[in-house]
Amino acid sequence: MPQSLSSVYVHLVFSTKDRRAYLQDQQLREEMHCYLGGISKRLDCAPVITGGIEDHIHILARLHRTISQADWVKELKRASSVWIKEKDNTQRDFSWQVGYGIFSVSKSQLDQVALYIQNQEKHHRHRDFKDEFRALLDKHEQDYDERYVWD
Repeated sequence: MPQSLSSVYVHLVFSTKDRRAYLQDQQLREEMHCYLGGISKRLDCAPVITGGIEDHIHILARLHRTISQADWVKELKRASSVWIKEKDNTQRDFSWQVGYGIFSVSKSQLDQVALYIQNQEKHHRHRDFKDEFRALLDKHEQDYDERYVWD
């Protein structure tokens, strides 16, 4: 019997619209991280870790072979936007940025990337989201146009 197998790990990064601090409340942020992990799991994209700070998210996950990157991200953003607006009516204006960055991660680098995501609060005492995202794009040799990255 033929099999289709896949072992593709990805590091997904996206921000709130205009990098607004919608997730400033620590409890709400942790609940959002858990909720995003649950959505990912439901889509058969096993989350390794979900983290971030008040204005952006990082997710390290194993992408399932039957879903495209774009469909995975679209559902993560859609479902979490609905959830937060229903959970807290002060978040009625909540939205994610349209774009995102997604980067491949080799199995040998999983622990390093997970630790990076786990230490987001400490990391962002010295570097804002834009600088962090530029560094990720540069590290992965991704060409980009700043006019379109910050929607």
